[in-house]
Amino acid sequence: MTATSAPAEPAEPAELGWDKIEAIFSSLGRVVIILDRHFQILRASHTLDDLAGAGTTDAAVGKPIDELIGARLFGPSETLREALQQGRREEGRRGVLRCEGETARLVSITTSALSEAFLHCCDPRARYLVVVRPAEDEDAALQNAIVSHGLVTRSPAMSRIVRLVESLNLSEATVLITGESGTGKEVIARAIHAQSPRHDGPFVPVNCAALPADLLESELFGHVRGAFTGAVKDRVGRLELARGGTLFLDEAGDIPLGVQVKLLRVLQDRVFERVGESAPRQLEARIIAATNADMAQAIREGRMREDLYYRLRVVPIHIPPLRERPEDVGLIAQHLLARIGGREGRALWLSPDTLSVLERYPWPGNVRELENALEYAVALCRGQTIQAESLPPEIRDGAPAALPPRAARPSVAGPHADDESTRIRGSLERNLWNRSKAAAELGMSRTKLWRRMRELHIGFD
Repeated sequence: MTATSAPAEPAEPAELGWDKIEAIFSSLGRVVIILDRHFQILRASHTLDDLAGAGTTDAAVGKPIDELIGARLFGPSETLREALQQGRREEGRRGVLRCEGETARLVSITTSALSEAFLHCCDPRARYLVVVRPAEDEDAALQNAIVSHGLVTRSPAMSRIVRLVESLNLSEATVLITGESGTGKEVIARAIHAQSPRHDGPFVPVNCAALPADLLESELFGHVRGAFTGAVKDRVGRLELARGGTLFLDEAGDIPLGVQVKLLRVLQDRVFERVGESAPRQLEARIIAATNADMAQAIREGRMREDLYYRLRVVPIHIPPLRERPEDVGLIAQHLLARIGGREGRALWLSPDTLSVLERYPWPGNVRELENALEYAVALCRGQTIQAESLPPEIRDGAPAALPPRAARPSVAGPHADDESTRIRGSLERNLWNRSKAAAELGMSRTKLWRRMRELHIGFD
């Protein structure tokens, strides 16, 4: 009797083999990318979306690897490409992963040529393997740091804020974010929105300090054709544009008093009207506000309505200045540096001396000033390591540049300015800040009323 050999096992379909490979690397928190001989991306695990943003995996397939990670590692004349072509494995190389929104993230990269056995369970065109992981997984400077929705921190104060933001994931309560200019109030607001029940809706910001009262009112509430001179067609306001999402009121401490009255009704009754329209519309957006103003002082001076203030600060969040959390400076600097380098395809690091200089500086402009300083340093730096001499002079010297003096407010002529201010404010309050009605009551033209309001800083603070 002739012995029969066991039947050969059928070859594993390539798709099934890839699913297993992807599952193994995903369980380790790694991104696996397969390249062909031309360094085009054949496959990428969907953990890439977690690192670089939703849709990155599908968009990357078919593109050169250097479009995703940067030509300085995988360019035609670079050593990493040469090592792969020669069959050498490279471990722990640093690169800049390009992410959604023209941002970037520092990553650690391991590469290897693939064996023949691997090709049968993946793709016969496959030649090279690239494994990507976040740099913080192995960088001591980033150990124990919190990285969430653009927030990078290790300090106890900011860690508490991150936990508070995460705890609001099921809430739609109004939030008031306070803190000095440049501390990242909009970053916090976007993080709250991203984790909220309205995360699929739009995030609509409006700078309340950038517009005079009339324009801000129209910007927020919208207007109908003919509501005022120049209103030639209906316009949708930001309150409507934010439908299903979040309206972010930046510089809320500068909202003119007339607009404050209307905004208070929005927060109380969840309804609003377009300028020149009497039909109420339902508010279908969450409101988050931010300010760098001293709100208690603004209330004492009559520039902020106390009832509106408490309506805005249902959940108060105060962001400490950067000088009070020096342990975050290096983390934030490296995070910003990865983003700046990503725009230029450069992997950049801070030298120990540079980091010491950054941590000693008081940062009156907070994170915004830090980012500007790094932009300056990158422009001067010709290598991959930022040295202290590339930093702006005032930061190297540890002495913040003197700010130009604030322009003095014009003086108000006449000995009875206080009486006139009280009379105008009273009329505006009685007429719900309708300038036409108040001007008629006061016996002056609307133009003169507007001019006196500006001179007396009524509604323009």
